[in-house]
Amino acid sequence: MTPPRFQTFDDPSHAKGPERIEALRAALREIGADGFVVPRADEHQSEYVPANAERLAWLTGFTGSAGLAVVLADEAALFVDGRYTLQAPEQVDTGTITVVPLAETTPEAWLGTHLKPGQTLAYDPWLLTPDGVARLERAALKAGASLRPLPDNLVDAVWAGRPRPPAGRVVAHPDDLAGETVPEKLARIRAALAEGGIDTLVISDPHNLAWAFNLRGADIPHTPLALGYALVPREGRAALYLTSQAIDADLRTALEPLADLRPRSAFAEDLAGLCKNAARVRLDAATGAAALKDRVEAAGGVADVGADPITAMKAVKNAAEIAGTRAAHHRDGLAVTRFLAWLDRAAAEGVSEIAAVEALEDFRREGGGLRDVSFPTISGSGPNGAIVHYRVTRATDRTAQPGELFLIDSGAQYADGTTDITRTVAVGTPTEEMRDRFTRVLKGHIAIARAVFPEGTTGAQIDALARISLWEAGLDYDHGTGHGVGAFLSVHEGPQRIAKTGTVPLKPGMILSNEPGYYRSRAYGIRIENLILVETRAIPGGDRPMLGFETLTLAPLDRRLIDPVLLGPAETAWLDAYHARVRATLSPDLDRSTRDWLEAATRPLGEDAA
Repeated sequence: MTPPRFQTFDDPSHAKGPERIEALRAALREIGADGFVVPRADEHQSEYVPANAERLAWLTGFTGSAGLAVVLADEAALFVDGRYTLQAPEQVDTGTITVVPLAETTPEAWLGTHLKPGQTLAYDPWLLTPDGVARLERAALKAGASLRPLPDNLVDAVWAGRPRPPAGRVVAHPDDLAGETVPEKLARIRAALAEGGIDTLVISDPHNLAWAFNLRGADIPHTPLALGYALVPREGRAALYLTSQAIDADLRTALEPLADLRPRSAFAEDLAGLCKNAARVRLDAATGAAALKDRVEAAGGVADVGADPITAMKAVKNAAEIAGTRAAHHRDGLAVTRFLAWLDRAAAEGVSEIAAVEALEDFRREGGGLRDVSFPTISGSGPNGAIVHYRVTRATDRTAQPGELFLIDSGAQYADGTTDITRTVAVGTPTEEMRDRFTRVLKGHIAIARAVFPEGTTGAQIDALARISLWEAGLDYDHGTGHGVGAFLSVHEGPQRIAKTGTVPLKPGMILSNEPGYYRSRAYGIRIENLILVETRAIPGGDRPMLGFETLTLAPLDRRLIDPVLLGPAETAWLDAYHARVRATLSPDLDRSTRDWLEAATRPLGEDAA
């Protein structure tokens, strides 16, 4: 029997958008409020959320991974970042909801001019952080309005048929893949708490929960997480709060020596009990809900809102995690290379976006070890490729035409690592403009890959390297250049990133993406993405500790899209060396036909293509 696919291609519908907005307004009138904030979030501020938390998508039709709606009595607005400025207007009823790019105005600025004196803006304190609430408070104050936290979410009250909360099975992540036991991790966490004068840590980030207790779950799509909480006191036993039916007898036996296993429903009461004698409780600024701060303070504790120390620990991969990631990328590189060879042949006959998604998943399954895709594959031909986070549906599916570009951004979850790769390929003969733009993106990609920098350098300092060649031509892109990546965890993992907002110093062992791009609206999109590992670099004659990147991803780039004249000698040398490594590493495990294709696809740039 063929296993079910990890992706579906259902069509998001905004046909009921006006009806649902009006139902929400009716609920607002019933409680005497004038507006409601609907973030794309769950109680853990997750990027990918379970079906029962897809409130923003249900209400508006917008399916992006980030966004926030504000519904007032006579108007509604949806705020999206640069990834979704093209997608959002296609998905929502713009006669009912105004799409507002964050680059133009923030929700707080909009509320400052749209709320009226004396009005009340309601919100769900489980779906916003304390900082998020503080920003709303400042906006309301500016408008002469007030905020009102609600005990129950208003969208839930009008959402007929809302899915039940998830209760996926929780399993142990083997110590040989984790590279560190749970007692060792808890000892490190407690040392950090002692150093910071913290009595108890609330683990609200499911990624940190998974890392700290070497667990993996199945509560949300594409990321192996169990949704729950943990309390880790500086002294004494930790307590773990998960859905009881998700823990089988074997896992219970393994966990009970390490922590008290408590039902998730007991978390709020237990948290209040720890707050006696003005205990200092660390709440994660990124994922700790405002409701947690309210409960700590109501119980007499001190809510210390700051960074969960686990986040920084998790970001630096140990030797076992790095070895696993390299193995995963070898396996994934074989699958992607087989797919690219297939796509090259199939495109000549006409290949649809959905067919490409399904073929790539099939190649990954055949390679063995595939647990899931790490996010919904972005498969965009021609104009759809210009939508940065485009997700193909049966309504938008199109067949690539000669003279177009095909962008495919995908990743996989394996027990030993998480992958993320983007390749842009030519269908037929590309235009000179396409080759120019692709080569400029490639120059930026190579600049990041070749970068050498001193310890303490942040992603913001590196980000410009990827953009210089585009800037020289008056071009740019509206997303970051790189995000952190987990080890069989989230494909988007902080705190490290290569972006204008990347303020965290890069450290050896961190994994990031390297993905500059260029997008011509309604024409084509270009992105080149490999994953990279921060490593130490010894510079002869240097007097400072230096770092650089190892490229982990193994798959060829489309030589037909490269204009060699635009590349300098060092850039050409890097590309030829990368292709030689791809060829030498993957060829022994490929079938003859794919091996021959790869040989031609990775020829030195100075040679004519086969």
